[in-house]
Amino acid sequence: MDTTFWDEADRLLIRYGVGFTPRVIERASGAHVFDRQGTPILDFTSGQMSAILGHAHPDIVATVSAAVASLDHLYSGMLSAPLLELADRLTATLPPELGKMLLLTTGAEANEAAIKMAKLATGRYEIVSFDRSWHGMTQGAASATFSAGRRGYGPPVPGNLALPAPNAYRSPFRSSDGSHDWEAELDFGFALVDQQSAGSLAACLVEPILSSGGIIDLPPGYLRRLKEMCVERGMLLILDEAQTGLGRTGTMYAFDRDGVTPDILTLSKTLGAGLPVAAVVTTAEIEQVCHDRGFLFYTTHVSDPLAAAVALTVLDVIEREGLVKRAARLGAQLADRLLALRDRYEVVGDVRGRGLLQGVELVTDKKSKAPADALGHAVTSACLERGLHMNIVQLPGMGGIFRIAPPLTIADDELHTGVDILEASLKAVLDTAAVIGRTGR
Repeated sequence: MDTTFWDEADRLLIRYGVGFTPRVIERASGAHVFDRQGTPILDFTSGQMSAILGHAHPDIVATVSAAVASLDHLYSGMLSAPLLELADRLTATLPPELGKMLLLTTGAEANEAAIKMAKLATGRYEIVSFDRSWHGMTQGAASATFSAGRRGYGPPVPGNLALPAPNAYRSPFRSSDGSHDWEAELDFGFALVDQQSAGSLAACLVEPILSSGGIIDLPPGYLRRLKEMCVERGMLLILDEAQTGLGRTGTMYAFDRDGVTPDILTLSKTLGAGLPVAAVVTTAEIEQVCHDRGFLFYTTHVSDPLAAAVALTVLDVIEREGLVKRAARLGAQLADRLLALRDRYEVVGDVRGRGLLQGVELVTDKKSKAPADALGHAVTSACLERGLHMNIVQLPGMGGIFRIAPPLTIADDELHTGVDILEASLKAVLDTAAVIGRTGR
């Protein structure tokens, strides 16, 4: 342990949430990061769920180097060729209705812009999001975030309403055969929304797979019915695909599986492959109404050519290397391995997700489904000692839920090595607990 480094970190840094990983990272390459001792650590989170091309991808390195040397940042009222090329390329990957793009930097910023557009376009102010949502840390996005961070900061933006997330593993809504009755849950949720509403429903902002909320995948059919319910109320549907966009789930966008087109789409994380790039995409009709009503989102880095160049490169690499199909193929292998763990271990309660965004929920036992936060933390530490960085959801009662999101470029053998390490770590922690249970020490 580099005590001097951590003492200095404690002296100098503002702490902003979870505890820091106890390794000082010196460099990163491909699917690995390396600490000061040169120890390779397999990165099963793609940085902050972002580096879908892995670390230091040569195409990204070349693009950033060229852009910094020639055209990186401009006055916010100036335009450049990379920006228009990205708008053309990005919208070509989407349903034809989604033809207008705003280029930004972070996911929170993209969601702020989307929320403002929805309010301006509809003339209403109420935003509905899931009770386990995470849409960002700025004021509007944080007010639509219900999973954490709501207390101690004064009143959130008025008009934010919660909808129950359809957690098939834990939902109390059940059909007679015991299966998850998401239709009844959604009807119940919107009945509550309608009861709470002041008559000003503007939009529903949701993730197709809630990541920070515990890798909760919307059931097939859910998104289509949600869109219908929005239309019935004159609301817009905003999809936050920060973590699910650009091939992560085995389709280019997670909503492709459902054949549902959002009114507004927000992208970030994966669009920059680890660099700060984000976008809002919407219809020409919504953009026109917003423009006519004076839409203002004039930020320092709006339309920056460096961000556009990076996003273009990301699209190039995804297409050239067939990463969408690769995510589907590797995702099937990952699911098979994780389901085998569920069948083998009493403490592996559930496996869920799509493609290369999957979750494993640890419990004390399958019957009670009691959360196993302490076990999750112990397994995380054991994985790190064996050279695998795993991320658990850092929320009370969800500390036993692993989020697995390796780069789409990860080699087959690296993916399987990671699962091998996860199983070895789980087994070691359980064996140690069993010994302590028998001996008392």
